[in-house]
Amino acid sequence: MQGDLRADVASVGRIRRADDLLDMQRAARKGGTPLVLRWLACRIGADVFLMNSAGTLAHPPQAPLGDARRGLALRGARELAERRLGSVAIDQDGLTCIVLPLDGSRGASAPLLAAVVPRPTPPELPLLLADATSVLSLSWLAEHTRRQQRRLRIADAGTREAVLHLLLNGHTSAARQVAGALRPALPAVVRVYVIEGPPEVRGRLARELANVAEGAWIVPCPVYSDHHFMLAPGDGAPTRVWPSELAAACWIGESNAVPLRETATGYAQAFHALATARSSSERHASFTANPDLTLTIGPAAATWAETFLAPIRAHRPRRPQDPDSTELLATAASWLNFHSSTTAHLKIHRNTLSARLTHIQELLGLNLHRLADQSALALALRTTTTRIPPPRKHDASGAEQASPTLDELLLLPRTGAWAQQQFRPVTAPDAPAPIAETLTTWLRLDAHIGPTADALAISESAVRKRLTRSEALLKRSLLQSPSAVHDLWLALRALELAEPGELRGR
Repeated sequence: MQGDLRADVASVGRIRRADDLLDMQRAARKGGTPLVLRWLACRIGADVFLMNSAGTLAHPPQAPLGDARRGLALRGARELAERRLGSVAIDQDGLTCIVLPLDGSRGASAPLLAAVVPRPTPPELPLLLADATSVLSLSWLAEHTRRQQRRLRIADAGTREAVLHLLLNGHTSAARQVAGALRPALPAVVRVYVIEGPPEVRGRLARELANVAEGAWIVPCPVYSDHHFMLAPGDGAPTRVWPSELAAACWIGESNAVPLRETATGYAQAFHALATARSSSERHASFTANPDLTLTIGPAAATWAETFLAPIRAHRPRRPQDPDSTELLATAASWLNFHSSTTAHLKIHRNTLSARLTHIQELLGLNLHRLADQSALALALRTTTTRIPPPRKHDASGAEQASPTLDELLLLPRTGAWAQQQFRPVTAPDAPAPIAETLTTWLRLDAHIGPTADALAISESAVRKRLTRSEALLKRSLLQSPSAVHDLWLALRALELAEPGELRGR
């Protein structure tokens, strides 16, 4: 009878142990390490946690342990490490602490499993904890691998975003050096794509884009959460085959093929094309070529820009932490493109941005709240990136030639022809009459919606609708940066200098 009783007890014990293992495995599948630890704590009525060999809690990191229990666990961890044991059990002050190591992988230091329970210790506790180590080891290793993979993805994304920043700021050589550790290599000629889609599918869209655009760089936009930036080789045909989900849910703007050093120009082109794509049934648009004002003016623009930006280029920071001329120029370019989103683009605090803009205004004698001063600065910065060689500084007699003013550049006949071409889509006979009036009023009022609505005696909503219509006609972005607003202000100024009031009556 006693033998049968012992057999029955052993059989019940084996069944209970099997049930415990199944419960732990089920908890691991549902909630990973945290849920297994909670199950163990409820099962044995103990404090159960993971810690490293120094006694620092790994999970849960803020477990409510008293000093006695924490000290007992630390003592157990030290003895386990010093004596190189497979497990340690310590009794002290009415408490029992059992410490067991988890199995790790090569290069991964696994934590220790510790349980602190009031005495008397449940007889099944050592075996239960031993079984738990196998479940927790697998669960912890899977979680550790996922964390490592996530860190690698974040590091890769951060590096690619850094390359994008360098390209947009004109630091092509540095971008190539940073990109050398990644794949694919940066091509010499690129096409830039800006893809707008729902933020919740960003990750999936990036993977699908990588499958259809071989050799492309795909980076989530650091400024707009619903944009992807794609840099594709530009020496072949444009990418035309898009994933079905992408084609149905997104809008795509495509630039012309541009040299890698002109990635910023390609980005602006793709952004303008995106504004056109939003009003297109195809949901895809390519940038339509438009003469660049810098190239239209020619070498005289380089002379003017050199003089205009000379105070910044001559600037030397007084303290090591102050921005130098390169940082100020990069900040100016970013702010003209992104305004309040510059903080996200440059990864700086808004107070830092405000201080830099104040410094730029003081150095150049500008008021960057005025569209006129913004446009002048934008033209000067674009001229420097276009790298037009300036004319000789001295004439045939050896006298130094004076730098032209901006108005003198805008009065050139070729600039006037360029300006007329900018406004032709909104002044054409088939264009709605209020469009040009609204656009020019908006430009004269520093691109502010409210004052424009007051001046025209219409609602702000009506102003936005007319400007959206202007975007479709001009095939340029106006209401979202990067915007064509600076080019349009310069075009309007050129027309008013040549023939005052020419567009006022439209």
